[in-house]
Amino acid sequence: LISASVIEGVHIKSYGTAVMVALVLALLNSFVKPILVLLTLPATLFSFGLFLLVINMLIIKWAGLLVRGFEVQTWWSAFWFSVLLSLVSTILQSLVKPAKPRE
Repeated sequence: LISASVIEGVHIKSYGTAVMVALVLALLNSFVKPILVLLTLPATLFSFGLFLLVINMLIIKWAGLLVRGFEVQTWWSAFWFSVLLSLVSTILQSLVKPAKPRE
């Protein structure tokens, strides 16, 4: 919801839609993304990993097609949504990750 409110061109209808988007993105990232990464490995290596952004954008656009009430209007909107989602996920993971025991 935060990403949709910050990025122009991304619209989420309700909290329930946001939960559905999260579930669909989780499923697509778990099952479809590894296949896409494997199939596009040469492009990913050639672009030094930047092609992964294209894969993320594609997955977000697919989620927009699958979930009613979630709309991603442009590829740039999908790009910025992907970047912001990655940043928020990284920050949340660093806060939740258990501390390493000291020796």
